[in-house]
Amino acid sequence: MGEPCGHAAGLTAESAPGASTARRNQQPLILWSVLITSNPQTATIAFDNSYARLPRYFYSRQPPTPVAAPGAIRVNRPLAEALGLDPEWLASPEGTLVLAGNIVPEGAEPLAAAYAGHQFGSFNPKLGDGRAVLLGELVSSSGERFDLQLKGAGRTPYSRGGDGRSPLGPVLREYSVSEAMAALGVPTSRALAAVTTGETVVRERILPGAILARVAHSHIRIGTFEFFAARENTQALTELVTHTLQRHYPEQADAENPALALLECAIAAQASLISRWQLLGFIHGVMNTDNMLLSGETIDYGPCAFMDSFDPDTVFSSIDHGGRYSYRNQPGIGHWNLATLAQSLVAVLHTDPREAVRLAQGAVDTFSDRFLDVHTEGLKRKLGLVTDQPDDAALIEELYTLMATHKTDFTLTFRRLADLACPEGEPGRDVAALYALPGEFESWLARWQQRLATEAQAPAERQADMYRANPVYIPRNHLVQEAISAGEAGDFGPFHQLVDRLADPWTFTSADQHYALPPAPGQEVAQTFCGT
Repeated sequence: MGEPCGHAAGLTAESAPGASTARRNQQPLILWSVLITSNPQTATIAFDNSYARLPRYFYSRQPPTPVAAPGAIRVNRPLAEALGLDPEWLASPEGTLVLAGNIVPEGAEPLAAAYAGHQFGSFNPKLGDGRAVLLGELVSSSGERFDLQLKGAGRTPYSRGGDGRSPLGPVLREYSVSEAMAALGVPTSRALAAVTTGETVVRERILPGAILARVAHSHIRIGTFEFFAARENTQALTELVTHTLQRHYPEQADAENPALALLECAIAAQASLISRWQLLGFIHGVMNTDNMLLSGETIDYGPCAFMDSFDPDTVFSSIDHGGRYSYRNQPGIGHWNLATLAQSLVAVLHTDPREAVRLAQGAVDTFSDRFLDVHTEGLKRKLGLVTDQPDDAALIEELYTLMATHKTDFTLTFRRLADLACPEGEPGRDVAALYALPGEFESWLARWQQRLATEAQAPAERQADMYRANPVYIPRNHLVQEAISAGEAGDFGPFHQLVDRLADPWTFTSADQHYALPPAPGQEVAQTFCGT
């Protein structure tokens, strides 16, 4: 049912004018429908719904369920404009009704997608969108196609007894973290808007409800292919391969073996994505196959978090008791997930089953090298290295050992190295006043400085490149939780301030040092949760 827990391009965002908690709307919903559908502004949402043109066994037609009293929290204005949407209208009472699912705009074809998935290693043959409704697809000013989905929009045929709703906290978390990831240059789904519902949901306690309007290049998952493979529906698999190639990898649409081309593209995309997670200390938390997109974008920010103190075995998910999705394990799990995709495609890879398996295995075996290539290049950028030397791997390994031994802050350790790459660098960008490396790093730092001296790059240029590779601001768990707690109490100010600050993760300003600091004792957030 989407991002199950146990069972189940970097644009800045601006807050909506007049953002507030849920506003009480006493008008009958049908009257609102008459008002809005007669407003010509709703016709400015130009949908082109390619997934809805696929056969009906790919989805269930499902309108969102209206809520009691929608209220605007925030609209991502630059993203709205890039999608050809009017941000002023989206932030208006009329737009808020559309974002809440109370009104289905003209041209939308709402649906809940079918998919399966391996959840913590166990296969569930029927999951699907259990609390999300795909309104339709938009084509941006640059020609890119995006899904527009409402998350928390009510029950669907795949809800499996759930309420189909989302608490406010997970909506604020996903908005904050996904937009931070976009600003960090990581492929990701994006938050278009967040609205309150005027209703409550019951989880471990009674919580205010909310809906996230999110966009992604698609919501086609590894689990989508597993759904049809489990039913031995080769016709659907062939149709899905064709659709996915045309949508995400059009340069391969005429490949001699489309299924193999798609598999190879997906492997490359996931290898690159997961390497970027590792380079930033990001832990997804629930890398089930139904949460892995064929587009190579990060999606479903449930029990996710960025590490503070470095520990390769870090786990944040409240239900990941065995550490399956720890930081250390993410590359291996990505490899495992792609093996399940390959297995799902065997029936359409070749008419000879043995040859199909050989092709699938050959493709999957490339994952490790693809991951290491991207990860190594990323580490070199983070450390200011341009050329390759035989001792580089040992130098990097020793750094990680020191970080783990002394529990240094992942983000600020690398940022401090950027400072030290050119001690006479630009004033005001140094985080030395905030963070100091332990004395035990001195020997390693001396060897690293000697290694830098072998490079032809000027120190100031090197430092500028390192600053672009090493952020100072990330959505730290304690800051996200502070924003959630304030929002649940009706104050969205901390949420807006956090999102605004995270829009530029690279440029340090002393006035915003609060957002760069690791948690103080007592502020640590050791666990994160899904909203299901």
